[in-house]
Amino acid sequence: MAALEKKVDFAVILNVRNANPNGDPLNGNRPRVNYDGLGELSDVCIKRKIRNRLMEEGYPIFVQSDDNRMDGYRSLRARAEGELKDKLKDEQGFREAACKRWIDVRAFGQVFAYSAAKKGKSKSESGEENGEDTGVSIGIRGPVSIQSAYSVSPISVSSIQITKSVSGEGDGSKKSSDTMGMKHRVDHGLYVFYGSMNPQLANKTNFSEEDAEAIKQALVSLFQNDASSARPEGSMEVYKVFWWQHNCRNGQYSSAKVHRSLKVSLKSGVTEPKVITDYDIKIQQLDDLKPEIIDGM
Repeated sequence: MAALEKKVDFAVILNVRNANPNGDPLNGNRPRVNYDGLGELSDVCIKRKIRNRLMEEGYPIFVQSDDNRMDGYRSLRARAEGELKDKLKDEQGFREAACKRWIDVRAFGQVFAYSAAKKGKSKSESGEENGEDTGVSIGIRGPVSIQSAYSVSPISVSSIQITKSVSGEGDGSKKSSDTMGMKHRVDHGLYVFYGSMNPQLANKTNFSEEDAEAIKQALVSLFQNDASSARPEGSMEVYKVFWWQHNCRNGQYSSAKVHRSLKVSLKSGVTEPKVITDYDIKIQQLDDLKPEIIDGM
């Protein structure tokens, strides 16, 4: 497949209601909020969901989560060495094989930095270990960049205390500490995130037009099969995807200018948004660059 030849910019609007879109483990798993009170989804969280959607479509993925593995490898190192064991001593060959094997590597890039392991360890008379060096340290820079998502206006976070009906510890005669907990949710938030696809870097990883199309479809269905206790079915949705495909490798406009052409703001007189109709969503037209606008699933 030929590498991507034209620059792509994109933006995604997410509607959240009564869900925890991305908990912060350093803050009791409360929804992430920046210093301005705006809700946040990290770029790592968004890429995880894209990877999951691609896995469901049958694409091989290198960075798989423990609860959603599609193979028997228990670590990234095991997967890299197990799938590409014949390329470990050939940096360029390993780089090319990794990009060919895994769509997330050729899209987002990956750092393969694993300490050297010695096969058939033995010690010489001087006490030094002998054996085959199987370590790998290779960095691959991907053409797809994704920013964190931020809410259009400050969010309100609700917290409730929850309990279990049975104790997980002790003899059951009294409630133990593990029967109590907290659950947090965003009452409502409209989030926006942006991204780009760079043809120059795509040429190095062989990221193709077909790969770009696969990621576009993953963005449209970002929360499909993603429900959990923190994100009940229907509580998170992709509202719109905006897809700008330029007519050249460098693009007619900078990504910053393209992203600024999407303007999402509260309607006049609205101070506490509750639904998506409380927002104005407008596109500033750029000469010779019209976005494809796709409704989310």
